[in-house]
Amino acid sequence: MRKLVECVPNFSEGRDQAIIDSITGEIGRVDGVTLLDVDPGADTNRTVVTMVGEPEAVLEAAFLAIRRAGQLIDMTRHSGAHPRMGATDVCPFVPVSGLTMDDCAEFARRLGRRVGEELGIPVYLYENASSRPERQNLADVRKGEYEGLAGREGDAYWTPDFGPATFNARSGATAIGAREFLIAYNINFNTRDKKPVNDIALEIREAGRNMRDENGKFVRDENGEPIKAPGKLKAVKAIGWYIEDYGVAQLSVNLTSYTTTPLHLLFETVREEARKRGLRATGSELVGLIPLDAILEAGRYYLDLQGGSKGITERDIVHIAVKSLGLDELTPFDPEKKIIEYAVREKGELASLTVEGFCDLLSSDAPAPGGGSVAALCGALSAALTAMVGNLTTGKGVSKEQEQAAWSISERCQKMKQAFVLAIDEDTQAFNRVMDCFRLPNKTDEQKAARLAAIEQANKGATMVPLEVLRRSVEALDLAEAMVPIGNPNCASDAGVAGLTGRAAAHGAFYNARINLAGITDEEFCAMVREEAGKLKDEADEIAGRIAEATEAKLTG
Repeated sequence: MRKLVECVPNFSEGRDQAIIDSITGEIGRVDGVTLLDVDPGADTNRTVVTMVGEPEAVLEAAFLAIRRAGQLIDMTRHSGAHPRMGATDVCPFVPVSGLTMDDCAEFARRLGRRVGEELGIPVYLYENASSRPERQNLADVRKGEYEGLAGREGDAYWTPDFGPATFNARSGATAIGAREFLIAYNINFNTRDKKPVNDIALEIREAGRNMRDENGKFVRDENGEPIKAPGKLKAVKAIGWYIEDYGVAQLSVNLTSYTTTPLHLLFETVREEARKRGLRATGSELVGLIPLDAILEAGRYYLDLQGGSKGITERDIVHIAVKSLGLDELTPFDPEKKIIEYAVREKGELASLTVEGFCDLLSSDAPAPGGGSVAALCGALSAALTAMVGNLTTGKGVSKEQEQAAWSISERCQKMKQAFVLAIDEDTQAFNRVMDCFRLPNKTDEQKAARLAAIEQANKGATMVPLEVLRRSVEALDLAEAMVPIGNPNCASDAGVAGLTGRAAAHGAFYNARINLAGITDEEFCAMVREEAGKLKDEADEIAGRIAEATEAKLTG
């Protein structure tokens, strides 16, 4: 899984477009970062920026943007409706894919240290990156705002986590943290009346509603404050409102942790509460973007309810989620724009070709694609065939246990197929990196040494791509073998071809891993690759042989 992190810095400038453009321009300078959104507000005098990418690139982009904000924004002259304490007020990291919250907390610490040391800006860590419990809540960290920072000098309680413990009048202070992904989500109803919808909000949101006694009066604590009855769903903030443009009442929700309360649980709970009030939740809409995992989990939930296989394509699972949640009721839902991983991914040029186009390019005098890409393609075909057999193992004569086992294999094969498809382009990209290194300057002794080191490193990278394909090919063959005895007997030949293409993938990857070793001087690395690749090829041959025997027995039996 590709490692992706979201970063949402908030800058204390929402009126001067030139300053905003200069800050976001720093982000645009960094390769590997996608700027998803820039949302300035004149009244708040604040701009919320959303970017996503691989961790190191995002860390660099965040630092450059914070540095530019410190150069351009003078907090001694700032005013606005939103609480703030610095030119860059907050900068949270959010895990999107392939990362944990602990990873994001470490990113926050790394950025905080650099901002404090290199820019001289006091940094406070908050939420999941906080250094102590009393700094978890951003409101507590920002207490007193910019105007109260000068009074923190000399107070050990307010010593920043990084940077000087003295007041920085121009830049103020910055809170850097790690938090869950926030999904902004609205649910639509067949009414214009926001009152019953707001009642649903009180029922389901974590904060709940004020408790009432038998006379309908608020129940209060010893201080006279109303006591809350907690709502049904954790990590949910909600309110009802009326949207004139659509002519419907909506439940507006901030889902602060979709791992705590999944999107489908939120929607189904709201649907049940709506029925109690004679209403119907007709659909929903997503404000902003959503992580792929969140929508796939919803799709799998509804597939389970329908009794369908979850071993279908990722796109089909997304489609089920969109239709089940009614995400396209008010406006079209474009997965390429609304799902973070889809919005930021670089589409593989080779994998996007038609079959004919790929074969034409392959047969040309272009040095790439070559055997490595073809090996990955064979692996994808093997996994896809096994998934197909599993999805066709259902109906008359198939036990429930057999069906579920076959569908489980199909689900694993779909993920493996995606990884193989990515490797089609990764192999060619690795070859191109080697070629780029050969074109590096080669005149001085320093240039020659740097060039040789770069070539060595690129060749290692070019070796690891087919080695990973070889590893995965053995896994694909394992799944194909497991499918043969339980799969639909009418698909016996398909399972057999899955074995053949899996073996072809393994041998092709084996050849390509070995040929790259010729350009590598690190003998320890070469010995490791030769040993592992040889064992994997032999294992692939053994499994493929058993698949062939089992297939032959099915065809003749």
